[in-house]
Amino acid sequence: MRPPSGRRPTSECPGRLVLPPEDRVRSPRTGWTRAHWEAVADHLLDSVRPYASPLGASVLPPGRPSWSGSRVDGLEGYARTFLLAAVRLAGAGGADRGGRTELWVRGLGAGTERRGPESWPEITECSQQMVEAAAIAVALHLSRPWIWDRLTHGVRERVVHWLSGTVGRRTRHNNHLLFQVVVAEFLHSVGALDDRSGIEAALDRVDEWYRGDGWYQDGPCHRSDYRDAGGTVRSAASAYDAGERFDHYNAWGFHLYTLLWAHIAGPRGGARAAVYRERLHAFLSQYVLLFGSDGAPVHHGRSLTYRFACLAPFWVGARENATPLSPGLTRRLASATLRHFVEHDAPDGHGLLTPGWYRAFRPSVQDYSGPGAPYAAGKGLLGLLLPPDHPVWTAREEPLPVETGDYARALPAPGFLVHGTRRDGLVRLLNHGSHYLTPPPATHRDDPHYAKLAYSSRTGPETGADGRAARIDNHIALLSPAGEVSRRERIHRVAVADGFAASWHQPLSDDGAASDACRIDSVSVVCGHWEIRVHKVTAPAGLLLREGGYALACRERPRARVAGDHAVARRADGLVSGVVGLYGWAAAHLRREAGSNAFGEHSCVPYLTAVTGPAAESVHVTGVLLSGAAGGSLDAVLRHEITVTVDAGTVRLEAPGQGRRLIRPGAERPVTVEGGHR
Repeated sequence: MRPPSGRRPTSECPGRLVLPPEDRVRSPRTGWTRAHWEAVADHLLDSVRPYASPLGASVLPPGRPSWSGSRVDGLEGYARTFLLAAVRLAGAGGADRGGRTELWVRGLGAGTERRGPESWPEITECSQQMVEAAAIAVALHLSRPWIWDRLTHGVRERVVHWLSGTVGRRTRHNNHLLFQVVVAEFLHSVGALDDRSGIEAALDRVDEWYRGDGWYQDGPCHRSDYRDAGGTVRSAASAYDAGERFDHYNAWGFHLYTLLWAHIAGPRGGARAAVYRERLHAFLSQYVLLFGSDGAPVHHGRSLTYRFACLAPFWVGARENATPLSPGLTRRLASATLRHFVEHDAPDGHGLLTPGWYRAFRPSVQDYSGPGAPYAAGKGLLGLLLPPDHPVWTAREEPLPVETGDYARALPAPGFLVHGTRRDGLVRLLNHGSHYLTPPPATHRDDPHYAKLAYSSRTGPETGADGRAARIDNHIALLSPAGEVSRRERIHRVAVADGFAASWHQPLSDDGAASDACRIDSVSVVCGHWEIRVHKVTAPAGLLLREGGYALACRERPRARVAGDHAVARRADGLVSGVVGLYGWAAAHLRREAGSNAFGEHSCVPYLTAVTGPAAESVHVTGVLLSGAAGGSLDAVLRHEITVTVDAGTVRLEAPGQGRRLIRPGAERPVTVEGGHR
């Protein structure tokens, strides 16, 4: 393990994580107890200590710097691990076994000493320092009797001065507003801020982005601020379309920080705090559907290196009595998720959370994240604030929704159709609404973590340079004669209902082959463990049309086979990704990549191709399979009893036990059931 440049480890790194015995009576599904959570928290804290600066104000594990530079990265590592240390301390009632908190307490004094050798950068407008100030303020609030109240008067004054740099500063109009809010509320709680008007104004702004059912859009659709390639915030000449962004920031951002604000505010929160609890309650009833039986969350959106930070709202819901989930279900989900990452090398053999998903994998990590960014995962350990006798820790584990039956649930607010199958515990997210448009000056504004047709709990998009540019996995594209691949940027939702979802997009390409006259209308219909995609493609004749299934990634090369109109790949653990051309496709293919996927070194994508004909419009129907329960030979995996007929642009879809559905891409009511309607 290589120390960061210019810094030597202060001690030998601890060994591998040692866990206590399992309890299969209280936790029949995971075996994990509160003691397991304490062991993971302690291991994470112990493992970063060698990368702390001599005075403790910076924690900088090895890794590529963010666009903010190593000084801010050291603050980031400090703030995020300090929050975890504070949670561990408060959860133990102030008991600090092993003196784990001392390092971070010393760091408060050193970081806020102006012109000191380890002083933190001053908080400036739209800076990363604002984000880290929020983590520090929350940590101080949660551990107040044991840390804040015991600081010397001089250190408290310096901390207040540094945190006050957030007040009145311009910040990004997205979830970052909540970082300002919690810092200001903490300052008010310690008598350092009288005027709370800025808090209320920021919360009013955040409320404008609420879209119902517990879902917030991450900022307005149209904005004028953006970050350039170096991370500097600038103003565009005019407002631009930023997209409608729905992702895990609803969990570790909006719901976490609105409820943390309410907790700091106490009675000052009033009716607004009650509204936030109601929204969290609604959100958790849907969010629980996005976790597979192994605890893995759906791999979608940005900042995925935060990993089990997605558990934060479940713990907050239990703490604030704002959850529809039973205590046994809450712990079952949380323990499964934490155990899932621990068993997939997060933390790694050195006890570190590396930038990536399981292993270190930088292509899936955004440039704003430094080596300490993954420690935002500590938010997922907020359950340690609940006492050992809380029902969440004492109740018997209960099964997850995907373990009790199949579902194809509509989430209309974000535009998702969530497809879970009990037999293999897989969850898939069919995306017909959420899109993040990369801000100018970028011209390719699609992001593989948002632009795909589907995501899942056991696969991720291709994000390596070649795989990203190819745009094959879970994407339908027009290819020009020069090989230019069209992009799916703005997603125009049409309908999202239980069982199906529909949208359209304008395929865009630099060479103009995908012109303003081109359009692709898409409908996803769930048929058992299959997703049937029906597309109406409006395009000139002679262009290559291509659609891919899920990218299957693992440590070894997946086995794969192509035959006629179908292609399939299988991992050693039995997970299968396949596509079948049900109508309008000419041939099937496979594309292999190395170093392109967060789930493994080797990846494989099955896909289909056809050539657009003389008619302006054509219909194409694809069977997409992602299954962990598809046995038999590779040839047998894609056998099905689905029949498709097409007449004048209407697709008649039949499957055993599914009835007969009529699908009309581009229609206001795209799916009807013969003898009824949807």
